[in-house]
Amino acid sequence: MLALITSVLAAAVPQPTIVQKPIPFPRARKEQMAAYARRHYGIDSYRLRDPKVIVQHYTVTSTFQQTYNTFAPNRPDPELKELPGTCAHYVIDRDGTIYQLVPRSIMCRHTVGLNYTSFGIEHVGMSDGDVMGNQRQLAASLRLTRWLRCRYGIETKNVIGHNENRSSPFHKENVERLRTQTHGDFTRATMQRYRARMLDC
Repeated sequence: MLALITSVLAAAVPQPTIVQKPIPFPRARKEQMAAYARRHYGIDSYRLRDPKVIVQHYTVTSTFQQTYNTFAPNRPDPELKELPGTCAHYVIDRDGTIYQLVPRSIMCRHTVGLNYTSFGIEHVGMSDGDVMGNQRQLAASLRLTRWLRCRYGIETKNVIGHNENRSSPFHKENVERLRTQTHGDFTRATMQRYRARMLDC
């Protein structure tokens, strides 16, 4: 019954225009994602099943292409030195264009502790203020987030900023040294303003 209600609600929320710009995600990268999921979450799969969280980020780049060029090569990330390389499901450009880089059915490495159950949305910009002050980008972000939230039955409170990852009830990390790891993008104060602007399904 809940699945039917979710399906009806999702159908009422239009999908925003999304430009497909896939990064390479061949078998080797999927196998590395599965190995990462085993180490960090005890899950023997690269598949993203039953997502419960949407995580907002900013790129610390000035163009979409720079962001794409960061995620496309499958290289160990400079911070944690692990494979597969980092990525996000979506990137929203400064003009409001929404790009999809990775299928929603595949885990992406974008947030320690939540990759197993979350979609990652990156925003081209250098700070929370850059994104929140850009009306076209913010409007596109809210449209995409609402569509994903309604399609998958994700609660508003589980739309979070990267900086809020440790306080999520879904945060899970088997590697002890990473249990307190976070980033500064999209703080709780920013996300309170963001969540206040989200529409219901």
